Amino acid sequence: MSHPFSNLTVFIAMRYAWGSGVMSYVSKLALAGLVLSITVLVLVISVVNGFDRELRDRVLALLPHVSISSDQGIPADHPLMLTELPAASGLESLAPYIQSTGLVAANGRIQPVEMTGVEASSYNRVSRVEDYLRAGTLAGLEEKNFTIIIGAKLARQLEVGIGDDLVLMLPNAQLSIAGAIARQRRFEIVDVFESQSQLDGSGVFVSLRSAQLLLRMRGEIHGFQGRLTDLFATYDARQFLQQAVAMERLTVRTWMSTHGNLYQAVAVQKVTMFILFSFLVAVAAFNLVSGLMMMVEQRKSDIAVLKSMGADNRSLLKVFCCLGLLLGGGGTLLGLALGVSLALFLPWLYAQFAGGFGLDLMSQYFISYLPVDVQVADLLTVGAISTVLTLLASLYPALQATRLLPSRILANE
Repeated sequence: MSHPFSNLTVFIAMRYAWGSGVMSYVSKLALAGLVLSITVLVLVISVVNGFDRELRDRVLALLPHVSISSDQGIPADHPLMLTELPAASGLESLAPYIQSTGLVAANGRIQPVEMTGVEASSYNRVSRVEDYLRAGTLAGLEEKNFTIIIGAKLARQLEVGIGDDLVLMLPNAQLSIAGAIARQRRFEIVDVFESQSQLDGSGVFVSLRSAQLLLRMRGEIHGFQGRLTDLFATYDARQFLQQAVAMERLTVRTWMSTHGNLYQAVAVQKVTMFILFSFLVAVAAFNLVSGLMMMVEQRKSDIAVLKSMGADNRSLLKVFCCLGLLLGGGGTLLGLALGVSLALFLPWLYAQFAGGFGLDLMSQYFISYLPVDVQVADLLTVGAISTVLTLLASLYPALQATRLLPSRILANE
């Protein structure tokens, strides 16, 4: 038994772990608790990872990362648009935009929206909304005036589709003989985007030219929207833009001011859930102590015989540590496999459940589906923690086994 886990040590440990008798069922019950704990931990962490991934890769890919705006409007040929962006600015590109809240009406239905006037060629460099269009590209907005692209959820609510018309009403009232009249215009729907995010139910896009005509902003825009080379290079971008417009009354905002709290909440939630469910794994791991203690009690005559044959305390310690690792390692692998399988199956199960009962359980979140992202690094971390805990849990029963006196045990046999 000179090797830390020799063949004989492993054989004895396996014999004790899977031998017949009442004590083996006690250890298997503790093992089931460990499997269940690890499965739940993997499921929870995978769902939180999914939200983190979708926030970064979907929501923040659709929305511009930074904006420079003025409620009064600025010239469309502002020098900032003509300035070459240095690498130190952290900005990849800028695009002019006009934005306003309003209402859309069709088929006797009315929904609130946020209208964004964009220039197709430049807006493609700051947002990936074109990737989610059903029929064409953003360039379809510029083929003629007063055309519009709306979200899929909004289209379902209004019962409209490509080729239909809707009325866009803005709060900028115009005076007439009859009093204040809301500014409105009929638009033709040229495309629908489906990103499975909140934008599907509230976002509409028109051409920059149409927005200028509707809001009477000839030659003016509300500002610029930009994309960062690095999602977290917000400080460099803010500093550059604030210096560039230092003499003007322009507001600089980054995605951190609009979605930063949400991103941090997801990150904090992941750490919190990991710690809490790690305690659950720890409890399950230390439940193995009772099973191992009963196994020591059952196998004390075997231990006495081994000691009589020359086995020292170190050898016995190895046997029961190996026994704990076999039980804990098997439970860990089974829990990880079960957790990964259920995590990959969970989005389909949620879709079937929500669709079958007509529920919209994700209506309060920034996406409309249940995301899951199984990361290998998390699985390795969970496996390592579980293995260490089970090894620690096996130390006390192993020490108890070494304290048994062969003469006293064999005398009572």
